[in-house]
Amino acid sequence: MIASFLFAPFERCHCIVLVFMLLLICPGLVLATTSLEQKVQQFQLDNGLTLLVVERHDSPTFTAYMTIGVGSADEMAANRGVAHLLEHMRFKGTKQIGTRDYVAEKPLLDAIDQTALCLQQARRDPQSDPEQIERLQQQLSKLQQQQRTLVVKDEFSQIYARHGGVGFNAFTGKDLTSYLISLPANKLELWMALEADRMQNAVLREFYTEREVILEERRRNYESKPSGMMYEALLSTAFRVHPYRHPVIGWTSDILNLSKAQTADFLHRYYAPINTVIALVGDVDAEEAKALVERYFGQISPGEKIPPVTAVEPAQCGERRTEVRFDAQSQLLVAFHKPTLPSVDDYAFDLLGQLLTEGPTSRLYKSLVLEQQLATSVTSYGAPGGRYDNLFVLSLTPRQPHTTAELERALYQQLDQLKRQLLDADELERVCKRLRADRLRYLRTNNGLANMLTRFQVIADDWRYLVDYDQQVAQLTAQDLQRVAQRWLTGDNRTVITLVQEKK
Repeated sequence: MIASFLFAPFERCHCIVLVFMLLLICPGLVLATTSLEQKVQQFQLDNGLTLLVVERHDSPTFTAYMTIGVGSADEMAANRGVAHLLEHMRFKGTKQIGTRDYVAEKPLLDAIDQTALCLQQARRDPQSDPEQIERLQQQLSKLQQQQRTLVVKDEFSQIYARHGGVGFNAFTGKDLTSYLISLPANKLELWMALEADRMQNAVLREFYTEREVILEERRRNYESKPSGMMYEALLSTAFRVHPYRHPVIGWTSDILNLSKAQTADFLHRYYAPINTVIALVGDVDAEEAKALVERYFGQISPGEKIPPVTAVEPAQCGERRTEVRFDAQSQLLVAFHKPTLPSVDDYAFDLLGQLLTEGPTSRLYKSLVLEQQLATSVTSYGAPGGRYDNLFVLSLTPRQPHTTAELERALYQQLDQLKRQLLDADELERVCKRLRADRLRYLRTNNGLANMLTRFQVIADDWRYLVDYDQQVAQLTAQDLQRVAQRWLTGDNRTVITLVQEKK
């Protein structure tokens, strides 16, 4: 499962000899995982918030990740896109941050909300007077202009920047939302104060303006960009029932119809300690961090535990195909349904991804790019999330004058070979070592470790997934990989998206 976010997943094998050989080849394997388990200190507040601390004193900085186990898969039909919208809105400040005078600003915010609601109702009513709609639009613009005079733009980022913060950012996925930053070691209490204030007192200012920003983001990245169009087509074709089929950003109609009341309700229910994991990695003292978290977050109401998704995607019983027509170079996406963690097959796909597409010696790159010269690029990844069963995706770009049909046939020949012939011991060893090296390289960074700790505490309900990972991968055999390929990489389990170049 690490590969779904980093590289790609893998499965358990029962060959003790192979495990022993791998441990001899990589003597640091047990040491690295044992060291990680000893270094991570975990604390739990009474309100449900989880704190994970790793002390690394080699640099006077630390990285902080606050991950909330709420993503687009947790939305309903009436509020799709709300998690991504809230990612934006939580940068807008609080009652103290982002405003020159909240007492003066609050009546304007209320008037903006009331006017926007009337305008939305008028636009939906076919009997509405166009002049009334125009008056409401002008009134809304006037109120927004007045409110802007009281707004301090990007004050959160300004404060962090003044105190040496770098990498202040956030991202929303299917399963979670994360906020991150790196700061000097003596700014830990500043981070606690700002983030606790943001959790308790977020103000959804500039809501309607930001909604328009997200609509433009959607147009730019999904409606006029071939990769975005193909990815949306892939998810909506491969998934028929599960909410993984919907884009994180939401569909255009979803964004247009999101109300401020819906957004505030979702925020106050779920963006709370019970769904929150904090990881601090770097030059911090664990006991001090625990005391500060207690002081700043301990009295916050727990909130509501996000309910699990009950929809289960039915087994696919035949190949699905969709064409996307756009004026761009032809491309090909081929995806297969697969289980997620803790299935041992999930680990197997991490190794399969390495085997097939990672590096110039990988099978697909060597065959399709170097030898046959049918493709200019081949990649693989897990998508779209990790909490529920997901997809193993192969992305390929044909080399002129070859077509996607030629490339697709050659791809299936390589996958069929994987099903028929066992990997030899040397190839399996190389793939295992490369996967482990990539993983450890990422976890050595404060950002990488903080990201993975919070991610797997949310998705797997235990950050120790990172500790067990190497041992699970080390147990895999060539027979395991062959079995997984035969089980999942089949025509009936396949979804194919083709970008057909169509001149404007």
